[in-house]
Amino acid sequence: MQGRDETYDIVVVGGGNAALCAAITAAEAGARVIILEAAPKAYRGGNSRHTRNFRCMHEEPVSVLVDTYSEDEYFDDLIKVTGGRTDEGLARMAIRTSRECLPWMEAHGVRFQPSLSGTLSLARTNAFFMGGGKALVNAYYRTAEALGVEALYDAPVKHIALDGDRVSAVEFTHAGESRTLHPRAVVVASGGFQSDIDWLAEAWGPAARNFLIRGTPYNRGTVLKDLLDQGAASVGDPTQCHAVAIDGRAPKFDGGIVTRLDSVPFSVVVNRDGVRFYDEGEDVWPKRYAIWGRLVANQPDQVGYSIIDSKALPLFMPSVFPPIEAPTLGELAQKMGLPVDETLATIAAFNAACGDTSGFRPTELDGVRTTGLTPEKTNWARPINDPPFYGYSLRTGVTFTYLGLKVDANAQCSTARGPIENLWAAGETMAGSILGQGYLAGYGMTIGTVFGRIAGREAANHVR
Repeated sequence: MQGRDETYDIVVVGGGNAALCAAITAAEAGARVIILEAAPKAYRGGNSRHTRNFRCMHEEPVSVLVDTYSEDEYFDDLIKVTGGRTDEGLARMAIRTSRECLPWMEAHGVRFQPSLSGTLSLARTNAFFMGGGKALVNAYYRTAEALGVEALYDAPVKHIALDGDRVSAVEFTHAGESRTLHPRAVVVASGGFQSDIDWLAEAWGPAARNFLIRGTPYNRGTVLKDLLDQGAASVGDPTQCHAVAIDGRAPKFDGGIVTRLDSVPFSVVVNRDGVRFYDEGEDVWPKRYAIWGRLVANQPDQVGYSIIDSKALPLFMPSVFPPIEAPTLGELAQKMGLPVDETLATIAAFNAACGDTSGFRPTELDGVRTTGLTPEKTNWARPINDPPFYGYSLRTGVTFTYLGLKVDANAQCSTARGPIENLWAAGETMAGSILGQGYLAGYGMTIGTVFGRIAGREAANHVR
């Protein structure tokens, strides 16, 4: 790489959706761009490899999306999951801009398909990628390559040197050598710090060592920490993250979307003591699935157990692992390592609290609830009484963390002294600017796409 510094105007750090959107946008504006991806080529794409869909505002049916999804409804959905912990200006900008992103994505090789049926209920709000996130990533790499973007794999960035209010150098390793570039602009799109378990434990305490990491093991927050240590402005709480309940049999890293469990709305969920601890039917699953990682994290040993009967089994997308099965609830509890008497008492109390179930509607809030139970189940409450019975163990699966780089509406980073003139950020590494807590299905891809395009545009403008 020595002697080639001047061939690149822009360095993009990271290799997922946000990074690719930035690189493509900048290259189309005439900039000479290189992507530095920490992962090997086979694992390129960060967490974007595991995504399935993109949440999109639209005022009429468009592409695979039906009906309409207005800015205000979209924002209201976001407020419900974040509890108001969001920057309204940035959030609304991302929502409005999502409308123009879908045709841009299609023009750059992404193909969509209608949403699957079942608990997700996203046909109106979310466009699903044909072939999943890996197909999206591959399409973008093909587009970037055709535009002359160079990509280096196994090229983790170790240091971004800030010299006053600008980046002066990017240091990384590749092919066993330490290398340095001196670009005119840098876009950081290298994710959160969730794969650094020691850092997670600093924020959460020892419980974090029991967490599983749904996404790439390469998002260790190296660049994020480096910039924060140099005074880059931060945003977000290190204990907040996109954390969902996943199958307890999932691997420590990189299990991805297939390990997520969607059985919760139709189940009774208990902790290791056989006791319920939250309303399984609080809201439709896309608006509540991301709270269950934190709920499980707060239980003893950071585990939970979802128990269903045979009538619930066809109602949700199964995990990659088959459920534990037994002809009786007592045998199921025994197989799952739960205290039998306590678990049977919990389910008996739940069954007794269920009322009229004739209004049961699995894809919408139906008001079929329990009465006199603590906590109540406020939707989809049907007795667990049809054998055989099934169970899944639940663990906290962290997707990405919300501590990140603070950005403005132009995706530009800053220090206490003011803007960093040639540094922008996009994707999970700045998502805490909008997501203070909670998560809305498909919104991470919205943030990455919107801010990736903005960062690429602004970096190219700076170069010009």
